[in-house]
Amino acid sequence: MFASLETRDMNNSQKFDDNLQELARFARVISHPARLAILQYLAETKTCISGDITDFIPLSRTTVSQHLKELRDLGLIHGEIEGLKINYCLCNTELAKYKKMFSDFFTDIGTAEISCNC
Repeated sequence: MFASLETRDMNNSQKFDDNLQELARFARVISHPARLAILQYLAETKTCISGDITDFIPLSRTTVSQHLKELRDLGLIHGEIEGLKINYCLCNTELAKYKKMFSDFFTDIGTAEISCNC
């Protein structure tokens, strides 16, 4: 889980294994309510959205574009240019991968033998 002490000069996040780093990147991307709303909207429509997604998300185009970029960069959505419009779709393969990673992570720490009165 933890990298060796030889990595002292590295960025702090680089001291952890790849799985934890990837899980942290995912958590950072989905930590904003606008990004969650975009994912939720795309899931609820059950289709690719063509055109301006700001018609459905109550934020400016610039702000929505920044959030879409974060989601695209992680691979959670795809945006394909079609003429003057962009078709946005969920990437179910990536979503399933991160869902499993989170499930495995919380299963592992949830089964630790801890006696706590919380």
